[in-house]
Amino acid sequence: MSIASTLKEIGRGANGARSLTLDQAREVMGQVLDGNVSDLEIGAFAIAMRMKGETAEELAGFLAAAHERCVAIPSDRPLVILPTYNGARRLPNLTPLLALRLAQEGARVLVHGPLQDPKRVTSAEVFQSLGLPAVRTVQEVERAWARHEPAFMRIDALCPPLARLLDVRWVIGLRNSGHTIAKMLNPVRGARAVRVSNYTHPEFGQLLAQYAQNERADMLLLRGTEGEPVADPRRLPRMDFTLAGVPQAELSCPAQEGALAHLPVLPRDNDAATTAHYIQSVLSGEKPAPAPLQRQVELLLGTLAAVQDEAVAHSA
Repeated sequence: MSIASTLKEIGRGANGARSLTLDQAREVMGQVLDGNVSDLEIGAFAIAMRMKGETAEELAGFLAAAHERCVAIPSDRPLVILPTYNGARRLPNLTPLLALRLAQEGARVLVHGPLQDPKRVTSAEVFQSLGLPAVRTVQEVERAWARHEPAFMRIDALCPPLARLLDVRWVIGLRNSGHTIAKMLNPVRGARAVRVSNYTHPEFGQLLAQYAQNERADMLLLRGTEGEPVADPRRLPRMDFTLAGVPQAELSCPAQEGALAHLPVLPRDNDAATTAHYIQSVLSGEKPAPAPLQRQVELLLGTLAAVQDEAVAHSA
């Protein structure tokens, strides 16, 4: 099936392109994910959307198509979802530390992402160094939660068609809409999930906020660390929580301003083994957790409590 008509609409450049409706976006992403179009069309679609940029309605349609092709992860209580797709380039990748600190406090955590990136240190590699290998099945997710551990699920097991779209990056040299929707996935069924979504540019943060409002989502939005959903260990970023799409000022925090009074002691190297050793020293209490990360843990625990309280109130 050809998507030439869609490419004609979205491929006219930043000023001439037309946005897709939710249903159109759902249909075209479904065709792309199912491999019903040629490799040439997939590349053209990826580049056209990269040039045009997604709307909140298009994101909702793309996500709907991805969710239809995801493994459903059942849960009987609210949890935190940490999408980890960028990895570390300069700083240590502390997404696994965030996940493990939340688990230490009794939270249920689902992490998902790729196993490797040739130019960065992935969360999967850090988890592996910590003795927590990636899981591939729902049963393995449930066993990790039963051990009070975060479950890291590889994206090629969670949503194989989306993993293939992500791999287009290595052919055309650019990320595509697949990376955007991967960072917004919610495969959880049976319970509400707080998605931690990060952005680099303020405009994309506004787009995520609009999506959360439109879709009545539970989301914590922040400017991520090198594209990871964890607070910068050196300076507290702004973090905004929406509960069922409604901004919650009391569960959010402004960005830290002014000169830094203290710098956290971080490892000099950011390889997986060194990062894992540092994380173990924080979890054992030998070293303090970076204050911004600890603040993020507190906010997420507060959001889980708020989600649980609202669920109880609605069931009463």
